[in-house]
Amino acid sequence: MLNKKEQRLRRARQTRIRIAQQGVARLTVNRTNLHIYASVISGDGSKVLASASTAEAEVRKALGATGKGGNVNAAQIIGKRVAEKAKAAGVEKVAFDRAGFAYHGRVKALADAAREAGLQF
Repeated sequence: MLNKKEQRLRRARQTRIRIAQQGVARLTVNRTNLHIYASVISGDGSKVLASASTAEAEVRKALGATGKGGNVNAAQIIGKRVAEKAKAAGVEKVAFDRAGFAYHGRVKALADAAREAGLQF
């Protein structure tokens, strides 16, 4: 019997196989109770081209005194920030890798904000 984390990782593995066959850069998301992390990884998977997280000092200041990184507002900030960094690195098109997480709540908010900031996926 698989536990919750193993089920999520199994779903993530299937997605990564499909993305690797496409050979495009991927926008990968990881979320914890306190923070959300996003990275743009090159098509061959060897290099991180851009990254952003709520653990960064600048983002924590933007979130205010509470510094809460585990909510939808924080995810929107991270989505916009990672899209800007990716465009600065010359990446316009990515494949969205939700890492087995449901496309709902914070993950959806991050994806929508990245699309609005100019990333195509």
